[in-house]
Amino acid sequence: MLMKKRYTHRLGHYIICLLEEVTVQDVSNWLKMSWHTVKEIDKTYLQKHFGKPTLRDVKYIAIDEFAVSKGHTYKTVVLNLETSQVLYIGDGRQKGCLDHFWKRLRDARARVKAVAIDMWAVYIEAVMANLPKAKIVYDRFHIVRNFNRALDDVCRSVFQQETDLNKRRLIKGTRWLLLKNSDNLNAEKSEMQRLAEALKVNQPLAAAYYLKEELQQLWLEPTLDAARKFLNSWIKKAHSTGVFALKKFANSLAAHRSGIINWFEHQISTGPLEGLNNKIKVMKRRAYGYRDQEYFSLKIYAINEGRYGLLR
Repeated sequence: MLMKKRYTHRLGHYIICLLEEVTVQDVSNWLKMSWHTVKEIDKTYLQKHFGKPTLRDVKYIAIDEFAVSKGHTYKTVVLNLETSQVLYIGDGRQKGCLDHFWKRLRDARARVKAVAIDMWAVYIEAVMANLPKAKIVYDRFHIVRNFNRALDDVCRSVFQQETDLNKRRLIKGTRWLLLKNSDNLNAEKSEMQRLAEALKVNQPLAAAYYLKEELQQLWLEPTLDAARKFLNSWIKKAHSTGVFALKKFANSLAAHRSGIINWFEHQISTGPLEGLNNKIKVMKRRAYGYRDQEYFSLKIYAINEGRYGLLR
């Protein structure tokens, strides 16, 4: 009986190692075992070692969603920013998707200092209700991405309002250049010159572009106080343009001001979750999708552990 257990344990480790590189179907074919048997061996091992991550010492977390499939089907994932360990995976991104996580966090008596999230209202309300002492830090990447959307709206609007055909052609031809950082403009392709010509013919477009470039400087301010003054000044400049899309975005920044400034006290972001999402996409592609959602979640829990992490 003891020999049988040892053999089963070693076989399980061998299968798990193989599944780091190939699909369940591949292992099934090589070992002449049923697909379901291989999957259940892997699933059982993952449940034992990764099913309930330890939460007691968690201090900094990030929360974001990722798409499970086409059709706006999402899961919410929580990441330990100090260890890169996946702490929780919830269904959807609506109210209640994190309820079980909050309960486990309370039971573990964890003292979370700060949480990195985007400006999704559901996550904001959930964090404020369940972690009232933790600081919310709004992710820099999402803020910049949201402004790029506002800039795109400005570009679309001025293009539609412009009556001069040459100016319309110029604006349309440089639309994608507006979204590039100035450091990334290609001198050999005269991108800087083409952009300057487009900005010269339309004042709202120029105002939006220069505000975009200036916003990047916020996170380079030396102190929290300097950052607060910079942000207040930037919001006033955006309002003074009179451009609807810029004023709307400025109002959003003003409403989320404290969470933006909190970055200077806790320099965290959801950036590591972007990398995790890419790993999940690769894992899904390699497996041709997952019908068993529990198994899919367990694979995500172990995704940052690597082969040697699995062989505990």
